[in-house]
Amino acid sequence: MVITLTKSALDKLNKTEIKEEQYPRIDADVAGGCGMSVKFKLVFDELRPNDTVIEYDGIQIRIDRFTKRYLDEETQVDYNAEQGFLVGESFESSACAIEFD
Repeated sequence: MVITLTKSALDKLNKTEIKEEQYPRIDADVAGGCGMSVKFKLVFDELRPNDTVIEYDGIQIRIDRFTKRYLDEETQVDYNAEQGFLVGESFESSACAIEFD
């Protein structure tokens, strides 16, 4: 798994004052059941025991196992003032599994 940070994301993270015990982590927001959508965001949170730590140019990004399974093999983190951190490609699935007896 590869995480890349754009110059603007890297600059913003380097300038962000990170509170003690709060680390940048990619989080997946999963909604729905039949017709699931997944949106990714960068949050500042405490360490979790099984987080994967990926270092990029001195910045450590954490990813939990749940989120990791939804990310692409290569995920980019960008930043702009209007939207904040933009992580990877969010997606939606309209596929529903129907079981017949």
